[in-house]
This record gives sequence, C-alpha cells and structure tokens, in this order.
Amino acid sequence: MGLLSSILTVFLALIGTPLFVVIAFSGMVFLFSNGIDLTAMIIELYKLAHTPTLVAIPLFSLAGYILAASKAPDRLVRLSNALLGWLPGGLAVIALGVSAVFTALTGATGLTIIALGGLLFPALIIQHYPEKFSLGLLTTSGTLGLLFPPSLPLILYGVVAQTSIDQLFLAGILPGLLIVLLLSLYSALKGYQARVERPKFTFPEVAGALWGSVWEIPLPFVVLGGIYTGFVAISEAAVLTVLYVLIVEVGIYRDIKIRELFPVILKSTILVGGILIILGVSFGLTNTLINEEIPMKILNFLKLHVQNHYTFLLWLNLFLLGAGCLLGTFPALIILVPLIVPVAQAYDLHPVHLGIILLTNLEIGASLPPLGINLFISSIRFERSVIELYRASIPFILILLLTLAVITYLPVISLFFL
Repeated sequence: MGLLSSILTVFLALIGTPLFVVIAFSGMVFLFSNGIDLTAMIIELYKLAHTPTLVAIPLFSLAGYILAASKAPDRLVRLSNALLGWLPGGLAVIALGVSAVFTALTGATGLTIIALGGLLFPALIIQHYPEKFSLGLLTTSGTLGLLFPPSLPLILYGVVAQTSIDQLFLAGILPGLLIVLLLSLYSALKGYQARVERPKFTFPEVAGALWGSVWEIPLPFVVLGGIYTGFVAISEAAVLTVLYVLIVEVGIYRDIKIRELFPVILKSTILVGGILIILGVSFGLTNTLINEEIPMKILNFLKLHVQNHYTFLLWLNLFLLGAGCLLGTFPALIILVPLIVPVAQAYDLHPVHLGIILLTNLEIGASLPPLGINLFISSIRFERSVIELYRASIPFILILLLTLAVITYLPVISLFFL
C-alpha cells in the first residue's frame, strides 16, 4: 500500500497536479492506511487559523503588489542612480540594491524580475555592461531580498517553525547585507573592467530624485521602526504598511486609480491564497509524519552516518539547495521546515540560525540549474534561452555559494543582534 501510494503521489506531481492536491492526497493516504484519527489534523488547522502573525502575510503581500503596480520602482531606480550611478559598476550595484528592497517588500521573486527587469536590462546595455553579465545579474537578483524584513518567507518560516519573527527580522539583516556586498564588489569589478559609461554626480539630480521619492523613503523606517521599538506588533505593522502605501500611491502620487486596485488585489490574493491552501494541507501531512515518527527516523539515520556537526551542516545545505531548485520557496518552507527543525535541534542548531540558512539556500536554489524558477522567468522576460541563462548565472551562483558557507559556519553573523 505504501509503495503504491508513493508511486501514485509522484505520478500526480509529474502530470502537473496542483501541489496542494498532491500534499493533501499524501496526508490522507497516511491517515487512512494507519487508522489515525482526523482530530489531530483539525486541531493543527485550528492553531494555524488563530496564529496572530498569519494576517501579516496577505497584508504585506498586498502592499508589495500595490508598489509594483505603481511607479515606485522607477522612482527608486532614479534615486539610486543619482546617488550611486557615478561609482564603478554603479548601475549594477543599484540593480542589486533595488532588487533586494523590492523582493523584501513583495516576497515574490518572479515579480521582481518582471517588474524591474524591463527597466534595468536596457539601462545596463545602454551603459555598455556585457549582456551575459547583465542577464546573470538580474536573474540572480530576484531573490536577494528574502532575508530582509518584512520578507514573506521570513514570516512564513516563523509561523511554521514557531520561531520569533522579530528575531528573524533582526537575524536576516547582516547575512543579507553580506550577500549584497559580495555581489556588489564583483559587479563593481566587472564595471571597472568593462569601462562602462557612468552618469556624473549632480546635486540637482539628487535633489530631484529625493523629492520624487520623498513619500516612499520613510516607508521602511515607519514599518521596521514601529516593530523594533515595540510600538506595533507584526500584524499591526502590516496594516500600517498597506494604509501608508494606499495613501501614498493612490492618494498622493496617484499612480493607481481606485478602479485599478481590484486587479492588483486579485493578483495578491491569488498568491496568498495558494500559500494558505498549501500551508493548510501541509500542516495535516506534517502532523501525520510526526505521528509516524518520520523526523525521528531521519534523525536516527543521521546519527548513525553523520557524527560531526559540520558534516551535518554540509549535507543540510546540499539537501536544501536541491529542494529550493525543485520545489520553490514557499512549498519548500511549508513542507520541509517541520521535518528539519527537530533534526537540526538535535545537532544544537539555533532555530533562528537554521531559518537564515534555509532561506539563503532557497534564495540560491531559485536560480540554480536545471530547474530554478528564476531561470525560466528570466528566459521569458528577456527572451533568451534557459541554457544561455545557465551560463550567465554561474559567477553569481558561485559567489552566493561562498556566502552560504560563511553564513552557515559562522552563526554569529545571523545571531549578532539577538
């Protein structure tokens, strides 16, 4: 029965059955084949529905989609170019920073490539950056914001792992900055070698760009300042973010008319709805796997074959890179976190540090050949073959893997502010 159900589950996945159906099917097979009562699953779903921070996911997502539909990306790029465009590789560094900020706000990596790619790619080519470099830069930049607050994957990890989201927000800052810094140094070097054109620094342009973004610049400080000073909770900060974005983009800048809000809300709802459906059925499957002592079986296997803490971290990273490439960010978080957390705790891995390691792996996995989702989104967006994007992304992936090793084996980087 077990072998037959496993084969059927794999078959459903291969023919393109929606992920939540595959997960729900697996959970129900486990339940009925072992005669387990449905009460435990219902209790877990009840707990999930009453998680206070859960409401932050749809609200932050909505704020991000409103920003994406407005002219905020254009204003952000103009401001960054006015401040940093004169540096060697300035525009490439700007692309990294803007992509990181945008992904942190939206939580959707594909959206970053789609929204900013059409703006940044022509600009990079005009300034004579190599096309291969530009493609690799924009493809891998789509996930840079996953470690920065208020990233949806950070919140989702906190919900699933029952870990403090405030601590995760703090823990992601230094690792995220380290990734952006190393990629920026490489981009600056490539810009210097290519002798790309650079705009001159002028105070009138800086003043104009600052004035154009004067209402959007305070947003991160309003949100994060409110959370870290204890003035508002995560869910309250999400409400304030949506309200602020609506006032600025609809009322002040008027980039979006009220009648244009419905399609934006619909797109955001589709993303969040998919996450919540997968989250709901995954909790049921996870509860079943725990009843079947699957995490304990994995742990016992590892204890027999992996004695060293550092070796465990190596195998963990290899596993998570594959999961990020094959599953994608949200499904990997929801499915794997409940299984990995108890195993990692047995190896004395701090749950917050584990979250940063996990998200860094998923960040890289999204651009990792052969099935990283960013490669296929970029292929469509820039009208290039996936093979071409494989080659273009290699230098950036190598830098990201180096950073992953540093983050993994130096936990102080993640836990410095805790």
